[in-house]
Amino acid sequence: MPQINIRVIPRARRNAVEPQSDGTYRIYTTAAPADGDANAAVIKMLAKHLGLAKSGIKIIRGQTARDKVIEY
Repeated sequence: MPQINIRVIPRARRNAVEPQSDGTYRIYTTAAPADGDANAAVIKMLAKHLGLAKSGIKIIRGQTARDKVIEY
């Protein structure tokens, strides 16, 4: 399964998914990192950006960190 590296910026002023030139993604979310809200928002935004179902995306490393590895 493909993996991508992402950097999450919680409590941002906007929700956005920005691909970077090195193949990673920078994801801005207005959600707070408490109680997994930011992770849920990241999965939802990535699913929409990649055209996949939310259930097909999972965080395999970095559950509580800003830098994450996503598998889809």
